[in-house]
Amino acid sequence: MTINYFGEKLKSIRKSKRLTQLELSERLQVSKGTVSAYEQGLSYPSIETLVKICDTLEISSDYLLGISDDLTFKMGGLTDQQMESILQFISLIEQANKNVNRQ
Repeated sequence: MTINYFGEKLKSIRKSKRLTQLELSERLQVSKGTVSAYEQGLSYPSIETLVKICDTLEISSDYLLGISDDLTFKMGGLTDQQMESILQFISLIEQANKNVNRQ
């Protein structure tokens, strides 16, 4: 994984948080065009802006920069039953990946 995927990851996380480019740009105090350029891989944020992106989207810079493929997320606001369902789903995916890797 390289920094070339930064824009794709940023766009995916932004959309998963149900934010528009304009809403994210306002939170980061940059222009909408700047966010668009980040997502298209035309430019990259300063370290200061990267920290703001991570804080705003509650994401690891390691994930955005391609250092790690681990996507951590907060499960605050979910009921115990909803958290259990998510954890079961993740477990099923992990098991399926193990089975695929064995083949």
